[in-house]
Order: sequence, then C-alpha cells, then structure tokens
Amino acid sequence: MESVRLRMVPVLGETERQVNVPPMSEHTPHYAAIEAGGTKFRVAIARGRDVVEDATIPTTIPDETLTEAIGFIREWGTVTSVGIACFGPLDLDESSPTFGSITVTPKPHWSNTPVLRRVRSELGIPAAIDVDVAGAALGEWRWGVARGLSHFIYITVGTGFGAGVFIDGKIHHGLGHPEIGHIVLDRAEGDGYPGHCPFHADCLEGMAAGPAIEERWGAAGAALSHRHEVWELEATYLAQALRTLSYTVAPQKIILGGGVMQQDGLLELVRSKLSEQLAGYTTSQLLRGSLEEYVVSPVFGQDAGLIGAIALAMDASAS
Repeated sequence: MESVRLRMVPVLGETERQVNVPPMSEHTPHYAAIEAGGTKFRVAIARGRDVVEDATIPTTIPDETLTEAIGFIREWGTVTSVGIACFGPLDLDESSPTFGSITVTPKPHWSNTPVLRRVRSELGIPAAIDVDVAGAALGEWRWGVARGLSHFIYITVGTGFGAGVFIDGKIHHGLGHPEIGHIVLDRAEGDGYPGHCPFHADCLEGMAAGPAIEERWGAAGAALSHRHEVWELEATYLAQALRTLSYTVAPQKIILGGGVMQQDGLLELVRSKLSEQLAGYTTSQLLRGSLEEYVVSPVFGQDAGLIGAIALAMDASAS
C-alpha cells in the first residue's frame, strides 16, 4: 500500500502560543521521528522541534512497513538521529539481546519484531525507542503542559490504555514499561458487563477502553455523545484509576489523552468524579477543588506521539 505524504506547518495550531521553542539557526540539526502505531506509522523529518515533512504509512507486515519508513528517512537525506515512539509491548531492558523489540502482541505478524535494531543498522545513526505513550509524555515534559515537572503521568484512553510515568524527571522503567490499563477496578453498582480484556476481563482496559465502550453499549463512542449515562460510567472508572495513581505515585499532574478523551465534557466529568472519590483526603492543596490544574489535556493532542518521537531523537543524539 502506498504511503500518504504531506507537508506540515512548523508548530501545530493552538500549540504555538503555549510552547516555548528555542530559536533556530542555520546550524539547527534535522531529526527523524517514527510514531509506530498498530494501524499506521507516521514518519517525520523535523528541524529542531519543527516538523517539515511527514508521511503516513499503513501498518501492514513488519518488513513492508519498516522498509517504507526507513526509505522515507533515507530519501530525505542527512539527519542527526532518529526517535521511535512505538506500540508495545516492548523489551526496554538495555541489557537484553532483544532490547528495542516488540514482544508478544495481538497485532498479527509483529510479535518479536526487532524494530530498534533494524532502524539502527539500516540508517547507521543514533536511535532511541520507547513505547508511544512514554514518547508522548516526554514531548509534553519538554515542550508542553508538563514543562518544569519532576513527577507526572500521561495516560492515553483509546483502543487500549497506555501510560507514561515520569519520576525524577525521566521516563520510568522497572521490569518493563507500566501497564496501568490492567489495574483492578471496583465494579460500579448494577454494571453486569463482563469486560473486554482477554487476560483479566474487567480490569481498567477491559471496562473503559474504546472497544469496551462499543461492546457494552452497541456503538462506538463517537455515536454515543448524547448518552449521558455512557460518560457517567466511563468517568467513574477513569476516576477510580486516577484515585489509585494519585495515592500510590503522587504525581504533580495527570495528563489524559487518546481518542476516548475527545468526548466533549468527559475531562470535566472525570475531574468531578475524582474529587468525589478522593473525599477530601489529600496531602496537597492541588487535589482540592476543581482539579483543573491536576487533571489536564495534552498540549499536542493527537500529535503527541510524533512530537515525543522527535524528543527521543534529540536524546539519542545527545547520548
């Protein structure tokens, strides 16, 4: 399948008024960025932080998709480094022989794909990789709504749940990347839906990700915008997860992105439900009141993964 190619404005829409970007000079380097998703790859060339060219490539089989992504970068010319914000799960243990590889994934043909090794070997330049949501978190930390913070969490609510956890100013990796989507929930009263997760059934992802919404209510979220009960239940489950994270990780901010969070009024409803569930028990003034400064939307919206990949490329060139 052919890729779709387009030029992009340097700074996206409303973002330009909110983001401080260092001025460019004739010596500002070019970076390559790959946002590797289960449906599509976005591949971009950026001068500094500004995207100058972007290709969208369908995610088919690994050899075909990676060949096209790498070819786009080669065709552009000289770039300093490449950053990859990739769907997972990923092996992020730097001592592992499969570091930078997709591990076992439900995406057909992509299990055990050595994404980082192939990009490094074929382009011959420094490269860095992390899960897509961690890349998005890095971008928001460097240029967006998380600037100046040491501890925060970025969550995407979409086809699945992803989470990038920042602790002490860096992406947190323990045994692997966090899988917040699989934490336990208390089932809402009267909710008999069994859950969508093939591993845990009624975990957070199984009860509140996009496929769960569609299966529970018989339509995709976009067709349910008028159904208040849909979003009341969704906000209840999301607030449960944020309550758990607030008490266990104590982040300075929680960023909620992803397709599900595009629903009008959902962010405000989550804040309201979280305030109810915290019930006044907190050690921080930030967790009292409306929570408008605590639970926020990302500056970069649907472009957060690509911006994060640029940030990863910058880190790769500096290391």
